[in-house]
This record gives sequence, C-alpha cells and structure tokens, in this order.
Amino acid sequence: MHTSIGEDLAGASPGGDYQLLDCGGQARLERFGPVILQRPSPASLWRRRFPQRWKEAHAVYHRSPEGGGDWERRAPFSEPWWIELAGIKLRLQTTGFGHLGLFPEQAPFWEWIRRRCARSPRPLKVLNLFAYTGGSSIAAAQGAAEVTHCDASRGIVQWASENARANGFGAEDESSGGRIRWIVDDAAAFAAREIKRGHRYDAVILDPPSFGRGPKGQVWKLEADLPVFLTRVGELLTDEPAFVLLSAHTPGVGPLALQNLLADALAPLSSGRSTPGGKRPRIDFGEMSIADTDGGRRLPSGTWAVWSTGGDGPKGEDPT
Repeated sequence: MHTSIGEDLAGASPGGDYQLLDCGGQARLERFGPVILQRPSPASLWRRRFPQRWKEAHAVYHRSPEGGGDWERRAPFSEPWWIELAGIKLRLQTTGFGHLGLFPEQAPFWEWIRRRCARSPRPLKVLNLFAYTGGSSIAAAQGAAEVTHCDASRGIVQWASENARANGFGAEDESSGGRIRWIVDDAAAFAAREIKRGHRYDAVILDPPSFGRGPKGQVWKLEADLPVFLTRVGELLTDEPAFVLLSAHTPGVGPLALQNLLADALAPLSSGRSTPGGKRPRIDFGEMSIADTDGGRRLPSGTWAVWSTGGDGPKGEDPT
C-alpha cells in the first residue's frame, strides 16, 4: 500500500540546530549549530536562490576525482562541536569524505521511531544495521527499547557510543529506560550469526550504503546484496514484529523499489496476518527531502520504505 509522505515525516525542515540555508549549482549550504558549511549536492541542478548567503560559509568541501576530498577553511570554528536535532544531542566534525556524523534527512524518522517504541506495552528489541553515529539507536532507546547497534567501522561505533552517553545511555545509565549494545561487525555477517544463534528482534532499522566494505574486506553492493539481505532480516524478526524501516541513497533505487523489496522479503509475515487490533501489516514508502529555511525549495535526499504492524505506519492510522 502506498501512503504519500507528509510534512510531518519527510520534506519539512528538521529544525533544531540544523537549517538548509540554500541549495543549487550542485551544492548545498547548511547551518549546523554555529557552523555554516558548503558541501556538494549533485541533485541540486537548479540555480541558487540566495547567492549572498554562500559567502557566510565557514568551510567548503571539494571532492577529489581520486576519491575523498578536502575542506577549504574560510573562517575559524572549533571541532568537534555539538548540536541538538529531533531531541538528540550529536557530536559533529568534518571528515575527509565530507560527512559530519549526521544525515539530517533522517531526523523525522527519529521522531517516529521514538514514538513507535514508546507506545509498545513492552520494551521492543530493536536491531539497527549500518547504524552510523547512532541517531536511530538513541531514538529507539529514548522510547525504552533494547537496542543492538551494528556498524562495520570501529571508529564510527565509538562515535555513536559517545553520542549515546551525551543522551544518557552510557554504561553508567542503567536506569535511563533503554539500553544500547554496541557491535563492530559486517551487517550481513552479524545477521547470519544472529539467525544461527536464534536471536530475534521486534524491529529492524537499516540504512545501507550503495557500496561498502566490512571490517574483514567484505564487499557490499546494494543492488546485488540487498534483496538477499532483506530475506535474512525477515528471519530475524519475532513472531509479533513491530516494524522494518529501510532507507537508501542509491541513484536509480526509488521508493517503489524499496517497497517491492520489503513486500517480497516480508511476504511470509504479511500473508494472511492481522494484529490483535485487526489491522493488517502495511508498507508506507516515499522520498526523503529537506526543505530550505524559506520553504521555497526541497532538496531530494534519498528514499524510504517502512513495513509496520498495528496500523501505525509513519503517517499514523491506515485511512482505508
């Protein structure tokens, strides 16, 4: 089933300490707390609306044809620095790949994850794969979930655990209402071992890259590997699963593709199934985008699909 995305999910400004100030000329101008940065944005093929604003950038990221890139500093600012977005504190810093430790288009999903986990009558067991710096993991823990956070980069997992501590989810915060277990591993390898161990989860969150390598050199290519991987995700779910949230940033892989992939992989769970409330599982899907500060433009920022039960997809109750 297709439910169109709304302002409450994807397409509004994430708010908080983040603003999309302008985009165009294949670049984006963003404010992260006190720091304004210019970064590449290949999809921004249109003209810039506010040319004067771009002179305010503290730094500009330039991609290299050989891979990676460099930051051109134009004004001083301290690193790392902290911001708050969607009720989550996050440490940011510039990296050689132009990333900062945050994908702001994910913020509306943090709000939904937090609400969905909090309304469960029992703590949900949530698995976050390709989990990056932990925004979704923290949101789930804020909703009292028991979270397993898995990423292939040890440095990124350490970064995520630092974010978690800043939000009250360190080892010393056992009474905070949610817990996060940290795993440094290739997502596919970890999922396969969890299936063999008989470990199951009520919800799975995954934001896979277009291409990546695991800690032991495992190669990941989304188009080739995601269909098989999603069948493993289906095997990881409990008998009463809550949701599977899938997002992607791969050119050519649109929301319909993600919807069809989830429908295939989770067909055994969906066929003939209804929840205690009489609601059938549903799949919502759409495009992620970020509105600029003045609401005149939206920056396309990837695609998403959510399989959920209980009539509680990202848009709320199923209108049908």
